[in-house]
Amino acid sequence: MRYDLVIFDNDGVLVDSEPISNRLLAAYLTELGHPTTYDEAIRDYMGSAMHRIHDLVLERYGRQLPSEFDATFHERVFAAFGAELEAVVGAAEVVEELRAGGVPYCLASSGSHERIRVALKKTELYELFGEERIFSSQDVGRGKPAPDLFLHAASVMGVAPERCAVVEDSPLGVQAARAAGMDVYGFTAMTPAAKLADATERFATLRELPDLLR
Repeated sequence: MRYDLVIFDNDGVLVDSEPISNRLLAAYLTELGHPTTYDEAIRDYMGSAMHRIHDLVLERYGRQLPSEFDATFHERVFAAFGAELEAVVGAAEVVEELRAGGVPYCLASSGSHERIRVALKKTELYELFGEERIFSSQDVGRGKPAPDLFLHAASVMGVAPERCAVVEDSPLGVQAARAAGMDVYGFTAMTPAAKLADATERFATLRELPDLLR
């Protein structure tokens, strides 16, 4: 293995949550008077922490989202996760292969700790991580594309940034990993490869990842 730490994004990489959450986000923003299509939600917000959604809406419409926006949105998302959410095909196998090989790994997501935990438990991936390997933008205050989250995860795990590989599926995540001085592997299952052009390598299925990391 050419890396001392593999850092996984969660949404869209380990759990197939992006179609669910962006469908609900588009509907909720439209409901609040900010017309948004599903494709626009993917384009503008995929990979974002919640504060970035607030910032972009304020910038575009000159109005703040309501104070209950986050709580209501997460309530809807968690209900949908309970009914629909599945792990990305190959996620458990890839993580288990790293663990069996003694390769350190962790998760760093723009989502809240609660969202990460709900998603991992629903998809039966939680036991592969546990709290000690889970990092959220809540831990650092700024989400992607800032490098803070990835740098924080590497620091806590005791690995230099240049010895880390990040697995991401969003342009914001690729940008954050690059800014952190890390190699980044772009997962193209949902995002066109051209939008992940700055990634070190790009791949279409998780089963390809172990060979790339080697």
